Formats: sequence, structure tokens, C-alpha cells
Amino acid sequence: MPDLWLPGAERHPLSDTAPTDTQYDPRVIWHITWDKNATVATPADLVAFDKLVQYFTGGGKGVAPHLLWDPFTGRTAQFYPANSRSKSVVDTTGGTRTNRTGKVCLQVETLFFPYCRVNEKSYATVRDTPAKGLDKILAWARSWGVPDVWPMGAPTWKANRSEHTWETEGGHYGHGQTPENTHTDPGPMPKWPTSTSTTPKPGPPAFPGRSAFGPGKSNTSILLLGQQLVRKGYGKHYRVGPSRDWGEADRLNVVDFQHAQKWTGSDADGYPGPETWRRLFA
Repeated sequence: MPDLWLPGAERHPLSDTAPTDTQYDPRVIWHITWDKNATVATPADLVAFDKLVQYFTGGGKGVAPHLLWDPFTGRTAQFYPANSRSKSVVDTTGGTRTNRTGKVCLQVETLFFPYCRVNEKSYATVRDTPAKGLDKILAWARSWGVPDVWPMGAPTWKANRSEHTWETEGGHYGHGQTPENTHTDPGPMPKWPTSTSTTPKPGPPAFPGRSAFGPGKSNTSILLLGQQLVRKGYGKHYRVGPSRDWGEADRLNVVDFQHAQKWTGSDADGYPGPETWRRLFA
């Protein structure tokens, strides 16, 4: 199993861990702390690393990431293990749980704001920094299966969000590319390899069991089922699209898919079993 804690990071574990939604591909969400507002004409000194550690272990626990990273020194602090969600993005009720999406959903707060000043030099973007320690973070992310790609393109200061891409592709995302959020950070990031040749794509999600489906059930497996039915062209019974709550539209769409497999009778009752699941995600 890969390391739950980034090797070499200072550990400041928060106790309120929670699992991720592991049926989605692994990913990293990048942020900047943006704790000051500066301009090219009026740069401001970078905030001390220890002050941000104090914040994320105190009054800022409710928005704590996995990692705080100083790109000028390479210093890192970790607040949650890799297999827990962290809390640095908005996660509204319903839809994809943005803080939990993925086998891992690692969140990195970069100690940075535009036109921060370090040793009398001003830096406009994270790309302009020395990016010390980034290689270690990327190696750790790769060990968890995160590919070296930006599925929505390299970040800019402009928000660019796609719920479909978010749900179907692992890799690196900016805060400005995360659904349900309004921030535009982290801005331009240092370049790194975009090849995924050394990172195998995760296989289809494991069948959650027959008990996950049916009247009164609500879970991410139902949402995942509905999304895959739509992708395969079996979503005509949805009026507003799939959700986490089981409904008659889910059953009818599954029936259509089962009929397409030439199944009849109890084999096409609209409730997914292991073979329906396997063929649907093949």
C-alpha cells in the first residue's frame, strides 16, 4: 500500500477523518492560500508557514487540506492521511461529493498569493517560484495512481469546470476546475510531464452488491450506475438526469440495457446484478 503520509512532511493529524468515494479515479486538487491581496505595484511579504499550520490546526480546521506546501523552501505539513477526505473545497448537498471524489482526492494548499514577496523578490504566479519539493508531492500522488495530466487543461486564472470530466477522469485539477466551487486559484502552475504511460488506468468500479439498489436506497453507486447508463445511451427515462436516489427511471433504464443483452424474465427486472454491472462498465 502507498504511504498514507507524504514522506518527509510534518504531521499534524486532524481527528475527523472520513472515507473517499473510491469508485472514482484518483486525483489532486491544487489551491493557493491567497491570504493577502497584493499587486505588481504593491507586493506583500509571504505569510509565515507556521502561521498557516496554526490556522489549519485551529480556527481553519473546517477548510483544512491534506498538505500545506511552501514552494520556496519545499517545506510541507500534512493534516489528513491520503485515504481520508479533506475539506478545502465547497461540497454542496447532492451530486458528486467534491471533497471525496476519487480513490484518493488529495488537496494541496500552496503557500502563495499573487505578487507575494520573498527575499525582496515578487512572484506573480506559482509557476514563477522555485517549486521546491514539488517532485516529492508528484511522486507521492503517482504512487496512489494519480496520472500526470490536467484533464481540464493547465490552470489559468479563469475558472473552467466540467462535471462530466470531473466524474470520469483522474489527474490534477485546480480549485478553479472543481464543480460546485467559485474560486479561480491556483493560477498558472509549474509544468510537469503529461505522459501517463507509467500509470495504468484504474479498472472498472467493483460491484457494490445487489442490496445497493432498489426503492428507498440512496448512495453513490446509484449515481455511478445512472451516469454510466447515460454514457452507454440508456438514459431516456431520466427527466433531469441521474442522482444518488434510486427511482423508477433507474430501473427502467436498466431494463432497457438488460433487454439489449437479449435477457428476458427475471434476468431483465431492472435491478443490476454482477453481470449487468460488468457489461455496463466494460
